[in-house]
Amino acid sequence: MANWLPGAPVVNLRKRAEMLAKIRSFFSEKNVLEVETPLLGNSTVTDVYIQSLHLNTKIRSKSETLYLQTSPEYSMKRLLGSGIGPIYQICKAFRAGETSTRHNPEFTILEWYQPGYSMTDLMDEVEQLLVELLGYETISRYSYREVFLEKLDIDPHTITLEDLELVARGRIDIYAEDLGKTDYLQLLMAHVIEPMLAENFFVYDFPVGQAALAKFEVDQMEMTVAKRFELFCEGMEIANGYYELIDADEQRGRFELDVEKRKKLNLPVVIADEKLLAALDAGIPQSAGVAIGIDRLLMLLLGSSNISDVISFTTDLS
Repeated sequence: MANWLPGAPVVNLRKRAEMLAKIRSFFSEKNVLEVETPLLGNSTVTDVYIQSLHLNTKIRSKSETLYLQTSPEYSMKRLLGSGIGPIYQICKAFRAGETSTRHNPEFTILEWYQPGYSMTDLMDEVEQLLVELLGYETISRYSYREVFLEKLDIDPHTITLEDLELVARGRIDIYAEDLGKTDYLQLLMAHVIEPMLAENFFVYDFPVGQAALAKFEVDQMEMTVAKRFELFCEGMEIANGYYELIDADEQRGRFELDVEKRKKLNLPVVIADEKLLAALDAGIPQSAGVAIGIDRLLMLLLGSSNISDVISFTTDLS
């Protein structure tokens, strides 16, 4: 007989509802508007490190490929361009190939955008939310450079690919060939540095190769960095935020580079979201935005090590 019972205990599902209510209260007090955007779209992210789920269907007798959105980011930025002001959304998101004790192909995401905020302003607000939800006192902050210098004695912005490869392969069993700097840095962060940092911490000012949709700026060392941050709590990545890129030409160029990388890696080729680019071209306010995994937040609150403890039903996979 098929197991029809929910994976999460009812008490955990009640805690989930309480946490969602607190999040909505947090944003209501700040006059941040809750919005909804489509889960299905005819375009998706070009990022080579994110793979989308899609479906082939017919609409008005025409064959269409539609993508389940990996985040509501593009649609929310189009809303920003309309002059809507600060917004947030709690919704489902979908990513292919992500199944583990911390991953489910379908998950719940909290995403919000604050026009006029700097990256630091948004980090402050994320910290405030986690203090309210999880009772944290303070969250440490390190630049990407500081973390790599302290733990590995290398500058991630200036090290050569050859030297970085030696460091990475000397510390991690890596079987893939033809990796780039971004690949090695991400492997070192995930497998070497994160386990060394027991406390809750932000990492900010990433190398330009990991900019995604973040703006470039010159830091105090006169090095161009991506104004991006990630938040790690108790060994898990919880949040990913940007000081948003709002230049349409620059964004188009990054999309085009992603598409070329996808071709070289034999990944599915997707087209850039032209409506997002049109919104950027029309002009959206300079903003900071962040996405937080709701399921992982609840795992932290409950002290759980498995995502199945905090969602009603995990995706059934044969």
